[in-house]
Amino acid sequence: MRDYERKPGLKEGILNILFPRRCPVCDDIVPVGEGSICSCCKAKPQYIQEPRCRRCGKQLSDDAAFLCGDCMRRKHVFDYGYALYDYQSMRKSIYRFKYKGRCEYAEFYAGDIAERLKDALELMGADSIVPVPVHASRLRSRGYNQSALIAAELSRLTGIPMYDRLVKRVKKTVPQKELNIQERQNNLKKAFHISSDVVKLNKTILVDDIYTTGSTLDAVALELKRHGAEAVYFITLCIGEGM
Repeated sequence: MRDYERKPGLKEGILNILFPRRCPVCDDIVPVGEGSICSCCKAKPQYIQEPRCRRCGKQLSDDAAFLCGDCMRRKHVFDYGYALYDYQSMRKSIYRFKYKGRCEYAEFYAGDIAERLKDALELMGADSIVPVPVHASRLRSRGYNQSALIAAELSRLTGIPMYDRLVKRVKKTVPQKELNIQERQNNLKKAFHISSDVVKLNKTILVDDIYTTGSTLDAVALELKRHGAEAVYFITLCIGEGM
């Protein structure tokens, strides 16, 4: 039984009655004792399987392929990373988590990452987890950084320290989904800054919610490597199909 699916104690059972847990997939109330996800939704998340791109983690259709088309066409600053879900299967869940205040989903997401990507996390041998930051204005309007919520839970489960104030987003950028690849890269120039109180990190895992082109992760990885990081990996919840 996974840590986040343990049977509830008396105190937790009372809390579940007063503040019912909602399923991270369908958002319906989860009956007490069913864990973090309702029984009807356990088969709905579509997980990225092998073969996957050795750089960005996208699902591949060719067993002999090493990289996806995207990663063959462009270089990345990050070393490599993994995504957990196919975007289409969890897009409604991610939307509620990101924009509708469903912060409690982070516990389920991090538990899924810790279990299903356990071997990958161990091979990375990271000494730090860093959430991709949001701009201060967006943090004020939304009230939270969704990536930091996942990173905090993942840190708790793995024991890898999280540094959520190390990287700051100092430039308010246009939403990336509205831009093409070149525009995304230009949009993120000088968008991130490493705090003066820098911690010496050798191997870092960046945590974000969605991988689209990797431009945001590259921009953060560039700053980390400029400040001495040996390797920068990433974990994201979702990833789409290659271009």
